Order: sequence, then structure tokens, then C-alpha cells
Amino acid sequence: MRPSDVILPVSLVIGHVLGQNCPSYSNYALSRNPPLSTGAYKLAYQRPTPECRTFNSSLIEDAINQAKDDIYDADLFRLFENTFPNTLDTAIKWRGVAANNSEEELAFVITGDINAMWIRDSANQIAPYKTVLKSATDDIASVFRGVINMQARYLIISPYCNAFQPPPESEMPPVSNGGTYSVTPSYDRNVVFTCNFELDDFGGFLQLSHDYYNATGDVDFFGKFQWIPAVQSVLAASEAMRKPTYGPDGKWMPPAYSFQSLTMSASGTLGNNGMGSPVNDTGLVRSPFRPSDDSAMFDFNIPANMMLSRYLDSTSKIMDRLPNAPKGLSQEMRDMAAEIREAINHWGIVNAPNGQKIFAYEVDGFGGQNLMDDANIPSLLSAPFLGYVDKDDPVYQNTRAFVLSRSNPWWCAGPYINAVGSPHIRPGAAWPMSAIMRAMTSDDDGEIIEAVKEVLRSTDGYGLIHESVDSFDTSSWTRQWFTWANGLFGQMVMDLAERKPHILKESFQPFFIEKD
Repeated sequence: MRPSDVILPVSLVIGHVLGQNCPSYSNYALSRNPPLSTGAYKLAYQRPTPECRTFNSSLIEDAINQAKDDIYDADLFRLFENTFPNTLDTAIKWRGVAANNSEEELAFVITGDINAMWIRDSANQIAPYKTVLKSATDDIASVFRGVINMQARYLIISPYCNAFQPPPESEMPPVSNGGTYSVTPSYDRNVVFTCNFELDDFGGFLQLSHDYYNATGDVDFFGKFQWIPAVQSVLAASEAMRKPTYGPDGKWMPPAYSFQSLTMSASGTLGNNGMGSPVNDTGLVRSPFRPSDDSAMFDFNIPANMMLSRYLDSTSKIMDRLPNAPKGLSQEMRDMAAEIREAINHWGIVNAPNGQKIFAYEVDGFGGQNLMDDANIPSLLSAPFLGYVDKDDPVYQNTRAFVLSRSNPWWCAGPYINAVGSPHIRPGAAWPMSAIMRAMTSDDDGEIIEAVKEVLRSTDGYGLIHESVDSFDTSSWTRQWFTWANGLFGQMVMDLAERKPHILKESFQPFFIEKD
């Protein structure tokens, strides 16, 4: 029996059980649930009971059991135990199959406390499980396939949109976000939740495809359903968003995408009647909105272009192996990847105030440049994590020094956590996600240990990774249920178990505690 033959009945049973007998995780995560960890931080236990988890994986449970032997510190293990499975425990809102193809697996993954599926978030939520994925027959493999297929459908229908409603097959009603928008191209609100064009959505889709293929070698999957048309949609939209504001003759060219909304926040809409600021002909791809969902200062977001270039190139190797792929499509992917990389080298590397060469966060091709970094991934800090550059690349090292310093206007320093923040919240609100990424892009034991310590002391006893935390007051935080950041922390621990297992034998207590 094929796994897809049993997916729909299982998903319906799960939905029934969770709906009637299980507490809302939004409420559950606001309690410091027992038993508390035995370390000084006394972290809550935040996993639902097995019957209330949205997906149970023996591979994940095996990884958690192995980590219990690998990790010395009780609080560090508790945080890993809570966070690594958090997406599977709480956010696989529905699994099933396509109405027109019983072999096409689908998975609708909510971002946590918001009942919609973000392309970028869902890719990042599932990606940490590549650390245990080995085969297309593994239990977790069906979730990867379901998410990739769901993303492919959305990217074909509305490639300029970022967050989506449940599929009709789920029989879950669409929800309103309460906003008032004027967007070009238009979209169906029964399909789309929000329509901020964020270039990293394309990168996220391709990255998850890369992760699944690299782990399983299951090339046949990519030729069966909608992956090829989704890649074509990504390429077409990317090409449209590379066009400059003015043609060779100087005539204004209307953009492919515009966005206006009624909002109290300047970062929630685009200026210039929804068209954003003008851009020059650079070869880069516009991203009017950042990975944080905030509007850009300048539309060429360098980290998002890095991500797209890297994963267009890597997934072109999948396309090469598909007999039903249109001729020349894989080369088109490689060509765009190379052109974007060349454009980043030309337009995205600028002079820092100290005279060193660094990557800008955003540029416009007219000389406008935004020197900052944002905690949300893709970020400049995450460039090696994305596979775009090596950790020891000199421009990256200069950029890293800039990002992790007061030179970065969104560097948030204080007695509890020192990390990059985001305009999405406010100055002084550090994002633990950035501290996690700092550890994942460092080979320095001291830097990694300090970053992990800061994350541990930032949870306010809840044992989950918050979106942001005040650097001077850990009781002031946002979002109790943020599965993307939770999964990233789990991925960091799995990464350390592979490349620096001795760090997991360290004590991360604020003072020495004897352990039996």
C-alpha cells in the first residue's frame, strides 16, 4: 500500500481528535506546564500529549532520545525537547491528497499562532527535519512532499502572494485577516491570506525542494505533480520583477506588482501609490517586502537574492534529471542564478563606514543603499547557512562584524541577550533567531556557547523561542508560539551534535549545579 493511500483518512482522524479533545496550543503555550526542567531556568514542558500532536514521527522521537544522551545540561535538553518537534507537534493543520490526484500528497502548515500557511515560514518550519530524513519511505518524508506540493500549487495560482488559505480539500473555511488592500495582480481571497511579494518565498520553496532531494534522492517525485510548472512560475515572476522602472528610452514602465493597504504602519504598505521606490537595471530581482513582511527601503534585497541564486542553481540539477522537463529550463535556472550572483557582486558589495567592503542589506541600483541587517532569514548573517558563501569569505566576515555591532542600527545589546532585531517590532527587541543563526555560522566555541546561553535565558521560563525579547527585560517578549524559530533552535542543536558535539557536553547554567 502506498503512503498516499492512507493519508486522507489519517488526516481526518487527526483533525477530529484535535478539534474536540485537545487544548488550543496558543493557550497551552502561555502556561509554564510541568514538569519543569531541573536546571536553574526551570523551563516548562511544552509538548502536547501524543494524541494531541498534529503529526507523530518515530524518527523525531528517536532523535530526541539520542539528544538526551548527547546533551549534558538539563535546561538545554528541555529547550531542544520542546522546540525541535514543535512544528510537527502543533502546526500540521491538515494533511491529505489533491482532489484530482489521489497520489499527490498535500500538507497545510500554519505558522503557529496565525491560521495561514506562509510559503517562507512553512519551508523553514519543515527544513530542520532534513537532519533526520534519509529515505523517501521515512515517516517524515510525506510531510516534505505534502508541503512542497502545497507550495507549488500556491506559487502557480498567485506567485506574487506570500500567505495562503487552507486548500478546498481540507474543508476548512478561509479566514479573513481584516485588512483592506489594493494589489496588482489581483487575487482570490478564498485562496490568498495576504499578498506581500517577498522574494524569499521563491528561495524557500526551492530550498525545501533541494533539502528533500539531497536527503532522499527521490527525483521521480519532482516530475509527477506540479513542481515543474511551479518553477516556471517562479522564473516568470522573478524575470518580471527584474525589470527596471525606466526603459532604455527613459520611458516609465509600470511594475508587474503593486500593493497598497489601509494601515497604521508605514512598513505595512508601499509608497509611491503602491509601486515602491524606483529601481535601476541591475539584474537583481525586486522584493518590495522583506522576509519580516515589512516593506523595503530599497527593493533589491540582497539576502533574498542570495537565496534565490543559490537554490536556483542547486535545484537546476533536479530539473536536469526530469525527462518531462521542458528543454532548456534547467539552463534557464542556472543562467538566472549566475546573473543574480554577478549582480550581487557588482551592486550589493559596498563600502562600510570604516572603509571595508561589506554586503548591503538593500540597494536600488541608483546609489541608494541600506546598511543594516534584520534577524529574519534570509539575512546577511545567514549567508553561509544558505550556502551562498563560505564562512571565511572576507566580504562576509566584514559584513558579519558590521552586523554584530552597534554599526548595525538593529543590533540590540543588553545584559540578557545580544542579537539582531527587526523593524518589525521595535529597537531594543532582540530576536533569539539571530542568536541561533550566530551560533550556526560560527566555528568559534566561545561565541557559540555564549549565543546558546543567551537564547536559554531569553525564554522567560516558557521553554520556547520567542519572536523577540527585550535585551534588558526577558519578561517583555512577543509571540509565545513561533514554530519557525523553535525549529531553527532544534536544527542548531542537531548541527552542533554533528560538527561540535563537545559543546553539548557543556553546562549552560548561570552558576554551577551538580548533576547526578
